[in-house]
Amino acid sequence: MILFLAGTSDARELAIEIQEAGFSVLASVVTESAVHSLQEAGIRTRMGRLTAADIAELIVKEGFEAVVDASHPFAEEASKNAMQGAKEASVPYIRYERENQQFSNEKIVTVRDYQEAAERAAERKGVIMLTTGSKTLEIFAKKLVGLENTRLIARMLPRTDNMEKCEQLGIEQKNIIAIQGPFSKELNKALYQQYGVTLMITKESGKVGSVDEKLEAALECGIETIMIARPNVRYENVHSSFSGVIAELTKQLTERGQEAWTLKQNLSR
Repeated sequence: MILFLAGTSDARELAIEIQEAGFSVLASVVTESAVHSLQEAGIRTRMGRLTAADIAELIVKEGFEAVVDASHPFAEEASKNAMQGAKEASVPYIRYERENQQFSNEKIVTVRDYQEAAERAAERKGVIMLTTGSKTLEIFAKKLVGLENTRLIARMLPRTDNMEKCEQLGIEQKNIIAIQGPFSKELNKALYQQYGVTLMITKESGKVGSVDEKLEAALECGIETIMIARPNVRYENVHSSFSGVIAELTKQLTERGQEAWTLKQNLSR
């Protein structure tokens, strides 16, 4: 059985392909919407965040043979916990990572983290659309809410806790776009034009994360973009294709099976 960490829109499709390849999968997720999406596809799920110790304990308790980490490129802590938990439980760790994209345009500025993005945005001012979600909203709100000649538009999932968070941080309802993607280039352009956006903030999440559509729309509208680079995580055993993950799983588990058989034969002599 495979412990599968799901945190992206393409993780669901990967989980399906792994299961269709003959592996039993349990997907670990952190939102109810992800639970429903995976269960509809016939994937067993559990919900809740896991520490490294939690993962190691779960692997031993449930008899997982490997960990496949398809968490979001910016879920740095989740990946580190998965690597450590797999190591402690002595099972293979396999990372599915969307390929990095290279962007070269004078309208795009790449920064190393959220804090730098907020500082750059505060320097530029204007109408700023934030498309990085609610988790780090406070970083931007502290710098931008109430700043002279600045309007922060927060685009995020339509969840009650997100709306409550916006209220706590002083983001008015008129400055909230509560909507679930993915978004086409045309919809992105319409939203930019509707709000008169002059600056867009996004993360380098990869093509499946709809970064292309955001950027193309922004560039066509002449809008500057602040791009937050991915965390610098030293992953083990990384693959950027579904076939690569499945081939690695097959290889690792076949080798472990052969080692177990050899050990059993040696002990029986």
